[in-house]
Amino acid sequence: MSAPKKRPFQIEAFKHRAVVDPKYAEKTWKVLEHAIHEIYNHNASGLSFEELYRNAYNMVLHKFGDKLYSGLVMTMTSHLREISQSIESAQGEIFLEELNRKWADHNKALQMIRDILMYMDRTFIPSNNRTPVHELGLNLWRDVVIHSSKTQVRLQDTLLELVFRERNGEVINRGLMRNVVKMLMDLGLSVYQEDFEKRFLFVSANFYCLESQKFIESCDCGDYLMKAEKRLNEEMERVSHYLDPRSESKITHVVEKEMIECHMHTLVHMEKSGLVNMLLNDKYEDLGRMYNLFHRVPEGLTIVKEVMTSFIRETGKQLIMDPERLKDPVDFVQRLLNLKDKYDKVITMAFNNDKTFQNALNSSFEYFINLNARSPEFISLFVDDKLRRGLKGVGEEDVEVVLDKVMMLFRYLQEKDVFEKYYKQHLAKRLLSGKTISDDAERSLIVKLKTECGYQFTSKLEGMFTDMKTSHDTMQGFYAFLGSEFGDSPTLVVQVLTTGSWPTQSSPQCNLPSDIIGVCDRFKSYYLGTHNGRRLSWQTSMGTADLKATFVSGQKHELNVSTYQMCVLMLFNNAEQLTCKEIEQATSIPISELKRCLQSLACVKGKNVLRKEPMSKDISEDDTFFFNDKFTSKFFKVKIGTVVAQRESEPENLETRQRVEEDRKPQIEAAIVRIMKSRKILEHNNVIAEVTKQLQPRFLANPVVIKKRIESLIEREFLERDKVDRKLYRYLA
Repeated sequence: MSAPKKRPFQIEAFKHRAVVDPKYAEKTWKVLEHAIHEIYNHNASGLSFEELYRNAYNMVLHKFGDKLYSGLVMTMTSHLREISQSIESAQGEIFLEELNRKWADHNKALQMIRDILMYMDRTFIPSNNRTPVHELGLNLWRDVVIHSSKTQVRLQDTLLELVFRERNGEVINRGLMRNVVKMLMDLGLSVYQEDFEKRFLFVSANFYCLESQKFIESCDCGDYLMKAEKRLNEEMERVSHYLDPRSESKITHVVEKEMIECHMHTLVHMEKSGLVNMLLNDKYEDLGRMYNLFHRVPEGLTIVKEVMTSFIRETGKQLIMDPERLKDPVDFVQRLLNLKDKYDKVITMAFNNDKTFQNALNSSFEYFINLNARSPEFISLFVDDKLRRGLKGVGEEDVEVVLDKVMMLFRYLQEKDVFEKYYKQHLAKRLLSGKTISDDAERSLIVKLKTECGYQFTSKLEGMFTDMKTSHDTMQGFYAFLGSEFGDSPTLVVQVLTTGSWPTQSSPQCNLPSDIIGVCDRFKSYYLGTHNGRRLSWQTSMGTADLKATFVSGQKHELNVSTYQMCVLMLFNNAEQLTCKEIEQATSIPISELKRCLQSLACVKGKNVLRKEPMSKDISEDDTFFFNDKFTSKFFKVKIGTVVAQRESEPENLETRQRVEEDRKPQIEAAIVRIMKSRKILEHNNVIAEVTKQLQPRFLANPVVIKKRIESLIEREFLERDKVDRKLYRYLA
C-alpha cells in the first residue's frame, strides 16, 4: 500500500491590494515625535512603549522608513541644540557637571528611543546603509554638543586646567573627570585623541620641560631622580583613574623624554652627586632609581655603563699603579677583591643583575689587572698566604668562597702561564715545608684550575701531590731496609721529586755537614738500588731541618730551620766566630741566599740564635757572627723562618719572565703546526689571528714572537713560503 502524496504549501499574495490611509505616515510620525519629546523632557513614564514600537514597526513595514529616520535625526538634533545652549550657559566648575549630567540624560533617552525603533534598527537601517540609532545619537552629540564653537575649546581648557591643578598638588573631582573623559572615548577613539589627548600630551611636554629645568638647577642628582620617579608614577596613576589606558605609554614617554632623556648627561656627570659620587658612597637606592629611569629611555643605560666603566677602570688603574700598594702583594690582591665585591653588590642591588653591566665590570677588571705585569705573581702570593695561614680555622664553605674569588681574578689574567709558573713555585714550598693548612683546599683549587684551563694546565700540579704520597711510602721502605743499622744517625726525610713536575732549578750544591752526607749517601744507594735508570740530584735550597741546641744557661731548644740555616749553625760547633765571607766559603751557599739566612738567624728579635757585629739589618761580607749563648725563648720549639722577600726582586722577576718566554716558544710552534696541518695553506695575518685565538686561554701571544716562530719552522722545513705571494704559507707533510 503506497503512502499518500504530500501536497506542497504555497503562499499567495492578497487578491485585493491593502489600502493605507494617505495621512497614516504623518499621523504615526506625530505620535512618535511626541514620544521622543516626552523622553527628552523626562516624561516617559506615561508612554506606552508597546504601542510606540508597533507604530514604528508599521511605518517601516509600509515603506515609510525614510520618513521615520529623517524625522528622528531632525528631532534629536533640535533637542541637542537646546542641550548645547544649556551647557554653554553653565559657568565655572558647573560647566563640566552640566555636561556630564546632560550626557547621562542623553544616553538614557537614546536607550529608550532605540528600544522603540528596534525594528527599524534591525531591518531598514542595514538594508539602506544608514547609521544605527545608538551610533547616530553619539554622532549627533559629538557634532552638535561637543564640537560646537563655544564648547569644544572650553572643554579642552577645562580638562587641562584640572590636570594642571592636580599636578600642582590640588585635589580635583576625579570621578567627574573620569566620566567626561569616558564620554570622549565613547564618542570614538579619534574624538578622544583629537579633542583631548593630542593637546594633553603637548601641554604636558611643556609643563615637564619647564619643571625639569627648574629641578636640574636646584636639586642634586639623587633628589632630581626621586622627583622624576614621583612624576612618572603620578602620570601612570592618573591614567589608571581617568584616562584611556592607551594613553599611558604616550604620557610616560613625554615624562621620560623631558625629565630623563633631555638631561641624561647632566645628571650622570653632576658634580658631587652624579653617578661617580653614588658609586663611591654606595648609594644603592639612588643607583637603582637611576638604572630604572634610564632603562626607560634610548641609550640611557649605555651612558650609565660607559661612565661606570670609565670610573672603575680609572680606580683600578690607580690601585694597580700605586707603588705603595705594590709593596704588599696580599693586601694588593685583597683590595682588588674588595673592589670587585663592591661593584658586584652595586650590580646585584641596584642594576638588577644586568648582564651588560656585569660584562662591563669584567672587561674593566681584565683591562687594569693586566696593566701590571706582576699581577699573576701577586695573585699566586695571595693564594700562598691564604693556604699557609690565612684560612686557618675557616669553615669549608668560606674556604670555597675565597678560592672562587681567586679563580675570578685568575680568569681576568691574560698571562695564565705566568700565574702557573709562580703558583707551582709557591705550591712546592708549601708541600715541601708541610705548611699548607688543608690538602682538601689545595686539591679544590687545582680542580677549579683544571675545570677552567683543562688537564694540561694542572697535570704537573697533580704530579706534585703524587710525588708527596710516593715519597712517604719510599721513606717507610728505606727505614725498614736500614733496620738496626740506623743507630744514632740523623733522621732523614726525603721527598723524591719528579723532574719536570716541580719548579726545581739547577743551583750550586752547598756543603752539607759530614753526618748528613753519610745518611744521604745511604738513602741514595737504597733508592737507586730499587729504581733502575734513575738519577738523584739533591735540592738543598728546598729542604728544612730540626736541630737540638744547648745554650750556656742550660736551656735546650729544638730549632726548626732551613737546610742552609742548618749548614750555617753547624759551623759554630767548631768555631767561636765567623765572618760572612768565611761562612760563604765553608758552605758554598749563594751569597743572596746566605744573607737572608744570616738575617733571620741574627736580626729577628726572639729568633736571634746568632749575634752580629756591627748590629744592623743589612749584611755585608765583613760582618762577624757569634753563637748567641744568652738566647732564651719561652718555647721549646723555635721556628726560624728565612727572611724571604714576599715578591721577587726585579732581576728575579726578569729571569722568571725570560723562562716563561722560553716555555712559550714550543707552545706557539705547536699551535702553528696544528693550524697549518689542518688548513694546508694560510695567509700570514690569518696565521697570526688563529694562533693568538688558540693560545688565548693560556697567554696573549705576541705577533712578533709568532712571526719569529714561523721563520724558525720555515728554516726547519715544517712550512714553506709561496713563491709568488711571500705572505702565504704552506704546510709541508
